[in-house]
Amino acid sequence: MSHKLKDHLEKIKEDISTTDMLDESQKADSVKRIEEWAIEDKAFGTLKNELFEMSVFFEKLFAELGIE
Repeated sequence: MSHKLKDHLEKIKEDISTTDMLDESQKADSVKRIEEWAIEDKAFGTLKNELFEMSVFFEKLFAELGIE
């Protein structure tokens, strides 16, 4: 995994913990999915799709980060 992607993932996890757009179970599930994704080295598109299904928050966050 590239250094830039690791930085993005840390930023995403940080934003998840501070948003009020997700409830506590969504926050926990999101972070769990991100950590599993990193361990299993899935395609990033797979992770994005899973998170997009959970909340529009992730579409906005990824757009802010310039991740498409």
